[in-house]
Amino acid sequence: MANLRFEVVAEAFKKRPLDVMAPVERPSEYFGKNVFNRAKMYKYLPRDVYEKLVDVIDNGATLDRSIADAVAKGIKQWADENGVTHYTHWFQPLTEGTAEKHDAFIEHDGKGGMIEEFSGKLLVQQEPDASSFPSGGIRNTFEARGYSAWDPTSPIFIIDDTLCIPTIFISYTGESLDYKAPLLRALHAVSVAATEVCHYFYPDVKKVHSNLGWEQEYFLVDESLYSARPDLVLTGRTLMGHDSAKNQQMEDHYFGTIPERVQAFMKDLEIQALELGIPCKTRHNEVAPNQFEVAPIFEETNLAVDHNMLLMSLMKKIARRHGFRALLHEKPFDGINGSGKHNNWSLSTDTGVLLHGPGKTPEETLRFVVFIVETLMGVYRHNGLLKASIMSATNAHRLGANEAPPAIISSFLGKQLSELLDHIEKADKKDLFNMAGKQGMKLDIPEIPELMIDNTDRNRTSPFAFTGNRFEFRAVGSEANCASAMIVLNTAVAEALTDFKTRVDALIAKGEDKTSAIIDIIREDISTCKPIHFDGNGYSDEWVEEAMRRGLDCEKSCPVIFERYLDDSSVKMFEDMNVMKRNELEARNEVKWETYTKKIQIEARVMGDLSLNHIIPVATHYQSQLTKNVEGMMRIFGEEEGKALTDRNVKIIREIAERTQIIKTGVEELVAARKVANKIENEHDKAIAYHDTVEPKMEKIRYQIDKLELVVADELWTLPKYRELLFIR
Repeated sequence: MANLRFEVVAEAFKKRPLDVMAPVERPSEYFGKNVFNRAKMYKYLPRDVYEKLVDVIDNGATLDRSIADAVAKGIKQWADENGVTHYTHWFQPLTEGTAEKHDAFIEHDGKGGMIEEFSGKLLVQQEPDASSFPSGGIRNTFEARGYSAWDPTSPIFIIDDTLCIPTIFISYTGESLDYKAPLLRALHAVSVAATEVCHYFYPDVKKVHSNLGWEQEYFLVDESLYSARPDLVLTGRTLMGHDSAKNQQMEDHYFGTIPERVQAFMKDLEIQALELGIPCKTRHNEVAPNQFEVAPIFEETNLAVDHNMLLMSLMKKIARRHGFRALLHEKPFDGINGSGKHNNWSLSTDTGVLLHGPGKTPEETLRFVVFIVETLMGVYRHNGLLKASIMSATNAHRLGANEAPPAIISSFLGKQLSELLDHIEKADKKDLFNMAGKQGMKLDIPEIPELMIDNTDRNRTSPFAFTGNRFEFRAVGSEANCASAMIVLNTAVAEALTDFKTRVDALIAKGEDKTSAIIDIIREDISTCKPIHFDGNGYSDEWVEEAMRRGLDCEKSCPVIFERYLDDSSVKMFEDMNVMKRNELEARNEVKWETYTKKIQIEARVMGDLSLNHIIPVATHYQSQLTKNVEGMMRIFGEEEGKALTDRNVKIIREIAERTQIIKTGVEELVAARKVANKIENEHDKAIAYHDTVEPKMEKIRYQIDKLELVVADELWTLPKYRELLFIR
């Protein structure tokens, strides 16, 4: 039997890096080349129009539709100079991806010909078919109207010959059908709440920005090997495959030398990302073989989310140019680390970062403590909801696997900050603030300079760790839209800050001194949010028991975790902060449950197909070869000696028979469980049925297949193995 797998593997190992022609200029000179940024706005727009647009971007002023035509004219001139022929409203529906419909810059001229035209109306809004995107019932096929509307706070950019206009996406009746609309509302809510609290310390602060620095992890697999794995192609992960003798146990891949082909891909990706204004700074090998990471400099959260979605799209396209496929599934390979997307979050004003450590004065330290504690209050009150914001059918494989944060939200603060909060809670008000910043560490190697040591260590098992001037939300999944987590986090912090200010103002109204009132309330909140504070090992069984005692959300079922969006406290928070209404939350949960079901459903169907059409035929073919061998040996050497000489083959024949029978029975049970679940009309109940009755049967089938892989002749096995998929040469 010819095995195409060997040809595919051999061809993959012959590949050489694709030459990348880097721009001659330094990165700073071509950064933002394909972005309609402020410099280009200043160049192509009339001065008064430029000033009005900047006021919208910087100060949240209402966009004046009267300037739309002038803005469109300037954008069209810039686009023409760059060979652009089409435009699209680029938005983020509830699919975890992006969407775009390209229209040409042409209109009838009324004389039988065409003219190139781009008006303010076309810039500001379009009308996509809202019933064709997930809407949770808000839009039906007979109610298809929806609108995309320009978001001027995120710059317009060019991809190939198309002008891309970042937009929100809403229904005809006004509900948000995307991630950007509620994200913008959440960012407005936290800005208002944080600005008002800032005025206790800095009366001149005008606005607070939420900042985000994401770290994108991903795998690269040779494209030919990828194409030979139907499970990778259809589900994004390997549904079967025994681990390689060598994977990550030698710990030699993390920060190791980047393979030549991968470096060429990274270089190409960085150039195109920088031209689109994505400030990529860091690249390196991650822990697992074939796993890598790219990370940018911090940006304003809305822009950072757009840039992450754009980078993931770029990554997939550029990977194919280099003979790779980029895998963003959180757990594409069993037995090695999966991929996350760490969201480094902070708040800043026009004067500095609010979480940037204790200051030089008691007032600055008090400001720092207020924003730390109120962030913890938001995380504590809504820890289950924060978990729901990062949970998915794919990320569920990664969380809690002793390679990523556990599926319990807690916050690491570090020894010094923990001691400071304990001190504030218990000490006399006159002796509250005494905490050093970075300390020097002198090494006994004269050539090495003094190191500045942060006042916190790092805890890789913490889902929400304070790391010096920001919190690192480590539980976000690799293929997720960052907006999901950022909507919940910023809204929760906005609610906590709003509540904090209300209580402080109430004490001040009763005649208490402002500083004393702030300290009283912050002491209450330090005590209240203690259950969320945990500096220990998040992987330990003891922590799970302790977390349950503390009342933290320890649920592991993905469909059940989604229910947290509809808790009374969640609905109240979103509605009070004007981020989302109950019907929008209900609709989004319908989408989440339906998406979960579909992903497991597809995996189950692929598992059944591969089991019956790849695995069992290959195993039984090998079984037949062994049977013929046994029969031949017995004819030649006689029954007694023949049995002795073929004892191992007989054992393999029996093992194949037993395992293939278990697989056949397992597939039948899998199909039956799927049919039962499919009859359930309620999306919530159907998702739970898929989680409880369908998914576990897949793991049992996989176990048998992985064992067969070890005994079936390598020359017959049709699917590329882990040892071939995971090591780029």
